[in-house]
Amino acid sequence: MPKTLHITCPQCDATNRLPEDRLSAHPVCGKCKSALFTGHPVTLTTANFEKHARSEDLPLLIDCWASWCGPCRAMAPVFEAAAAEFEPRLRFGKLDTEANQDIAAKFGIRAIPTLILMRGNKEIARHSGAMSAPMLKQWIEQNLPT
Repeated sequence: MPKTLHITCPQCDATNRLPEDRLSAHPVCGKCKSALFTGHPVTLTTANFEKHARSEDLPLLIDCWASWCGPCRAMAPVFEAAAAEFEPRLRFGKLDTEANQDIAAKFGIRAIPTLILMRGNKEIARHSGAMSAPMLKQWIEQNLPT
């Protein structure tokens, strides 16, 4: 019997139960009928952060960034491309540290961009500074829980 995962919808934040063997079958949200995996990072905010961080049975990779940060803007397309490559094995989220200072403070973000890899609301790995696409892919593969 396949393991059942709890997947948070990137559109409406509803929690969906999904058999693990259906992750690649283009599943949709039971509530809003949106795709559960879009190949794009989820915008994380104070309102939806806990839902995505706690409820996910999938690891969550968070890009902590700010609009005024040059390295953050340079890394944005690299992060976007990684989301398209790694979903549905991994959920990607973007956290604007200026708009969500409470979450940034909770995680002690002192430099941006900072990547935080989480599973079950626990930090697994962290990296500060921009990365190239090959570096990001290697970092994810090294730190992604099996």
